[in-house]
Amino acid sequence: MGESAVEFYTLPPMADTLIVSVSGLRGVVGTSLTPDVAVRYAAAFADTLPPGPIVIGRDGRTSGPMLAAAISNYLTGIGRDVIDCGVAATPTVGIVVRDEIAAGGIQISASHNPAAYNGMKLFSRAGRVLSAAAGKKVLERFQAIAPSDETRPLAETVGDVREVDGTAAHVRLVAATVDVAAIRRHRPRVWLDSGHGAGSRVAVPLLEHLGCEMVIEGGEPDGLFEHLPEPTAENLAGMLPRIAAAKADVGFFQDPDADRLAIATADGRYIGEEATVALAVEGVRAKRPGPIVVNCSTSGMAAAIAARHGVACHISAVGEANVVEKMNDTAAVLGGEGNGGVIDPRVVLVRDSFVAMALVLERMCAGEALTSIDALARALPQFVMKKTKVDLSPEIRGPALAEALVRIEKAFPEAKPDRLDGLRLDWPGGWLLVRSSNTEPIVRLVAEDRDAAKVDEALARAASALLQ
Repeated sequence: MGESAVEFYTLPPMADTLIVSVSGLRGVVGTSLTPDVAVRYAAAFADTLPPGPIVIGRDGRTSGPMLAAAISNYLTGIGRDVIDCGVAATPTVGIVVRDEIAAGGIQISASHNPAAYNGMKLFSRAGRVLSAAAGKKVLERFQAIAPSDETRPLAETVGDVREVDGTAAHVRLVAATVDVAAIRRHRPRVWLDSGHGAGSRVAVPLLEHLGCEMVIEGGEPDGLFEHLPEPTAENLAGMLPRIAAAKADVGFFQDPDADRLAIATADGRYIGEEATVALAVEGVRAKRPGPIVVNCSTSGMAAAIAARHGVACHISAVGEANVVEKMNDTAAVLGGEGNGGVIDPRVVLVRDSFVAMALVLERMCAGEALTSIDALARALPQFVMKKTKVDLSPEIRGPALAEALVRIEKAFPEAKPDRLDGLRLDWPGGWLLVRSSNTEPIVRLVAEDRDAAKVDEALARAASALLQ
C-alpha cells in the first residue's frame, strides 16, 4: 500500500487516546492533550525546521489560547521568533507562513472533532501541510522525547512575538480567482454557518467584498458549538430550515477551522460536501482548463466533469498532503477531497472553504439571471454513494486483513484493482474502496455507482468476502 499522509499512530500508556499522525495530532484537552504534550510536539517539530520564525494560529475553541500560549512561550524560550495569527482559518495560516517566509507553522485545531478535543496541524515553509516524509520525522522525534524530559534549555536570547493578521491577504487572493463584478451585479443572499469556529474571520470580509447580502450564524469564534461541528446532513438537520426562513439564495456550512465547505439549496436541501469539489471543478474548467486531482475516496462527479471537458483527473491516496503532492506533480489547476475541501494553487496549497464559496457564487452569477444552486447541483453527474464500516475481530487484523483484501479483489473479477491506498476496485460506472482505519479496529467501505442497487450489492459482496 502507498504511504498515506493520514496514517495514524496511537501512543502507548503515556497517552492512550492521543492520536498522532504524520501531519499533526489531536486529543481530549486536559486528559490526553495537555499543554505539556503540545509543547513536546512543538519541540519535536521545531527540531526538524530550518532557522526562521514559526507561525501559530488557532480556531475558536476555548482551549486554544492556553495551548497557543504554552507553545509560544516554549518557542520564544529556545530563541525562535513567533508570528501569532490569533484566531485564523487553517488556509489563512498557510498563506501567512508562505508570505512571511516562515520556517513553518502550527495551526491549533481539532478540525471537525467535538468541543472537548483540540489538536495541532503542521505546515512546511511552503505554507502547505507537511508531507508524509517530513511528518514522520516529527513523529519519530516526538516519540523519542520522554514526558519528563526537559525539551530544550533556554536560549541566551529570547525570541520575539509579532502579530500578523492574514485576513486581508486571504480575501485578496480568493477574490482574484473569480469575476467579482458578476457577483456584485447579482448580489446573492448568502446564509452562512461558521459553526462558532474561525471561518467568519475571512468569510465576512470576503462576502462583503463580493457584494453579497449576508446572514451569518455561529460567527463568533468562541468554540461554543451549536451542533456537532462536522458539516454532515445529520449534524446540520436543525440548521437547514433557517436557510429558507432567511430567504437566502444558498446555504454554506464551514467546519471549525474553515478548510471544508458543505452546501445547501435555498429551500434547505443538503447537497453535501461531495458536491463541493464537483461544483468548483465546473467553475474553474472554463477559465483555466487543465488537470485536476481528487483522492481515491472522492465522488466520481469531478472525474466525470473533467472527462466531459477533455481534461485529466488524477487520483491520489486519501489525505490532503497526498492530494497536494499529486497536484504539484501534474501541474493541476485544482484539487480537492470529498469532505468539502477545495485546493486552489492560486491561493494556497491548503483546503480552503473560501475558495469553494467564491467559485460556487461565481457559477450562480455567470448568466443574465441568477442561477439557483439547486439547478447547478442537479446538473452535476448523478451518482449514488454509500459508506459503511465493518468491525474487525482480532483474528482478521494484520496479515489476515491483507489476505481479506485479496479475497475481496477476487470477488470482483470484473473490476480493475488498485492498491494506491487500501484496495480500490473500478468498473464501468462505479467503484469500491476498502481501507482499514488507523484509529479504530474497523474497515471502511465506500461504494459509488449510478445504480443504487449496484452500490448495495458491491458493499454486501465486499463485506461478505472480508468476513469469510
